[in-house]
Amino acid sequence: MRSLFSEGLKVAKTFDVSTPADSLVVYSITNQPTKENRDLAFAYVAEHPGKMMIDHTPCGAKLVEMGFNSADSGLSADDVVLIWKEASKRMIEQAKGNVTAFVKNADKESVFLSLELPCILNNPKIPTINGEEKHRFAKQFEM
Repeated sequence: MRSLFSEGLKVAKTFDVSTPADSLVVYSITNQPTKENRDLAFAYVAEHPGKMMIDHTPCGAKLVEMGFNSADSGLSADDVVLIWKEASKRMIEQAKGNVTAFVKNADKESVFLSLELPCILNNPKIPTINGEEKHRFAKQFEM
């Protein structure tokens, strides 16, 4: 019998994470006092048909269905983050066009700064974040 972690990782590595050009929305809430960035991202997606977050891909939807968006998934927080990071990395590697990012006060340990932004910067098919040239956008996070 496979563990929940193994099943989640298999989903993260194999399920569809594709998004149409210019549709990807990301957010950062790691070590934040509120979930404001997440709330803003969900509201933005709700108001802009065609925009989508990882949760809206077949991969993300399956991970949510499996309970990986809840603190009571039965796995450690680190294991849950590893699963989502795998899916997010694949999603950004496949993305193209502008990425919309709700990342105000993103923490250096966040998934956005530790994984997503470097993947965006390495993806030649993503020229901009929030309509700004991606390398210029990234400078705000340099220490």
